[in-house]
Amino acid sequence: PFALLPGDDPLPRAHRSALRLRALLSSMWVSPRRHPDFAWAWLTRFLVQTGNALGTLYLLYFLTDGVRVVDPEGSLLVLILLYTLGMMLTAVVSGRLSDRSGRRKVFVIVSGLIMTVAAVLLAIAPTWPMAIVAALLLGAGYGVYLSVDAALITQVLPRATDRAKDLGVINIANSAPQVLGPALSAPLVVHLGGYPTLYAVTAAVTLLGSVLVVRIRSVR
Repeated sequence: PFALLPGDDPLPRAHRSALRLRALLSSMWVSPRRHPDFAWAWLTRFLVQTGNALGTLYLLYFLTDGVRVVDPEGSLLVLILLYTLGMMLTAVVSGRLSDRSGRRKVFVIVSGLIMTVAAVLLAIAPTWPMAIVAALLLGAGYGVYLSVDAALITQVLPRATDRAKDLGVINIANSAPQVLGPALSAPLVVHLGGYPTLYAVTAAVTLLGSVLVVRIRSVR
C-alpha cells in the first residue's frame, strides 16, 4: 500500500532520464576514492552480515552434528526465539542512546564485540546451555548493530539526489552474505576443522567488520 499510495508529486517527464542497462549498472558504482566513508560503511556492513550469516545459517546442522541434541528442529526454534528476543531488547534502546549521544561508531564496535563473544562461545564449548547463551548474545549484539549502523549509513550517503540508489547498493551488502554464507560454511565444516573453525571464522569476520568502522571519518 505504501508503494502504491505514497502521495508524492510525480517527477516531471522532462526530468526523467531514459532507463538504459549500461547506465543503470554504471550508476551503481560509487568511487571509494571520492567517497571513502561510503566504501568503508559498505565493507563493514558486508563483513558483519557475512559473520552473522556464517553464525546462523548452519545452526540446525550444528545442533544435529555438533551439540547432538535430541530434537534439533525444536531446539533451533528455541534459539531463534532467544535470538529474536535479544534483538528486540537492544535495538530500540541502543538506537535511542546513539541518537542522544550523537555517537555511532562506538555502538557498532560494541555490537561486534558482543557477537564475537557469542561466536567464540560456540567455537570452544558446543553444548546446549552455551548455545542458549550465545543465541541471546548474538541477537543482542545484532540488535544494536542493525539500529545504529543503519543510522550511520544514512550519514555517509554521497549525494542527496541518489539516496534510494545508494541505499540499494548498501542493501547488496545485506543480501549477498545470505548467498555466500552457505557456500563459505560448507568447506569450513567439511574440510577445515568442523564447527569450531566455522565459529572461529565467524568471530574473526564479525570483529573485523565492526572494528573497521573507525575508518569512517565523517561520523562520530
